[in-house]
Amino acid sequence: MTVASCLLTKADIGKEKPDGSRGAVLRPYTPVSRPDEQGYLELAVKSYPNGVMSKHIASLKIGDTLDFKGPNLKLPYKANEYSKIGMVAGGTGIAPMLQVIDEILENPEDKTKVSLVFANVSVDDILLKKAIDARESLHPDRLTVHYVVDKAPAFPKFKLAGVGYLTTSILQSTLPPPSESSKIYVCGPPPMYKAICGAKGTKDDPYAQGELSGVLKQLGYSEAQVFKF
Repeated sequence: MTVASCLLTKADIGKEKPDGSRGAVLRPYTPVSRPDEQGYLELAVKSYPNGVMSKHIASLKIGDTLDFKGPNLKLPYKANEYSKIGMVAGGTGIAPMLQVIDEILENPEDKTKVSLVFANVSVDDILLKKAIDARESLHPDRLTVHYVVDKAPAFPKFKLAGVGYLTTSILQSTLPPPSESSKIYVCGPPPMYKAICGAKGTKDDPYAQGELSGVLKQLGYSEAQVFKF
């Protein structure tokens, strides 16, 4: 599977039809396992109260099946295309970022430096933190991680880059500045897209990048310097 790609999951768990069957629900997920692994894959899935597919996946038991389609290439990553990459992830939006990070770190010829800003509601909501921290510890000169949470404990056990919304000051201090040699990736829930870089996708084309707006535009980035997963 080419980095960065996602898979489309399908399950008949939608609205009930007149004949008693249920409509199909489709959702994209990015594997967090290595793309060259054979025979299995790993997904990072957070079960949300209103998440039809995430609740379904969380309810699956050993022996159950789930339909997949793909992979669908979203961004053809090329080693050393940029000297610096900034990543802004929210919640399960960490998945495609990890896919790219692993592709970079496992290639000793790739000299790209990555700065990851990972936003969550609380420290307990941070997905795959141990795995992320392990990568940073092994490659401190190539990966820098900045955690931001909406609600911080009185005495956090690790350093936070910020508390509250992702502001211009937080992103200006953590991301590489606008440059032809840098690129910014964004992945998260719709409200985060709207605030950080502008909404993506249209009714006719869910992969459309859409107009750049929000914090990144305020900081001087161009549409060519930002990619919305």
